[in-house]
Amino acid sequence: MKRILLIEDEKNLSRFLELELRHEAFEIALAADGKSGLELAIRESWDLILLDLMLPAMDGLEVCRQIRAAKKVPIIMITARDSVTDRVSGLDNGADDYIPKPFAIEELLARIRVVFRRQEEAEEQQRQLLAFHDLVLDVDARVVTKDSRTIELTKREYALLETFMKNLNRVLPRETLLDMVWGFDTVVDTNVVDVYVRYLRNKIDTEGEASYIQTVRGIGYVMRK
Repeated sequence: MKRILLIEDEKNLSRFLELELRHEAFEIALAADGKSGLELAIRESWDLILLDLMLPAMDGLEVCRQIRAAKKVPIIMITARDSVTDRVSGLDNGADDYIPKPFAIEELLARIRVVFRRQEEAEEQQRQLLAFHDLVLDVDARVVTKDSRTIELTKREYALLETFMKNLNRVLPRETLLDMVWGFDTVVDTNVVDVYVRYLRNKIDTEGEASYIQTVRGIGYVMRK
């Protein structure tokens, strides 16, 4: 569940937004002034902050500046001040979007969806993914999927597949694979590589089709595009 912090001093608007956002299955917390809102924003983890510009105790621009200096979290400014100067000032001080009052709840929800979509796209781009045909290896999550179906691998099988996918088109001798996957000081025989390649093939190959891992006779193996 996405967590949203609403920093807004207008009680009626704050209550209305709280009810609407809870109805949309968001977890909501409220702050009625800039100082307490800033403390809550920095102390806890949030997926989005809705921030009024004109607040008691500390104005919204200063709150925005300090939040942005402390952490990376999307901020949408909500305010009755709608001049170009105000909008530019809000964006320049770290806001991701700016919505003037009064507004329709549908517009706010649409802007929230856009912010979350951008965030998810940015996170997706930062993830290190290795792909080979319909096989995808997520290095950060240590998850392997084929046609969007998760393939369960042991720690050693995963390490072997990752080695192949990081070295596409490179023929890897058994001795090299043994060093890269099992370690330089291992005492196991190179035949163990053949055993684990067979394990991998049983899990990632499609029956009746050529194996993803090709044997190079007398040398080792390769995943070749």
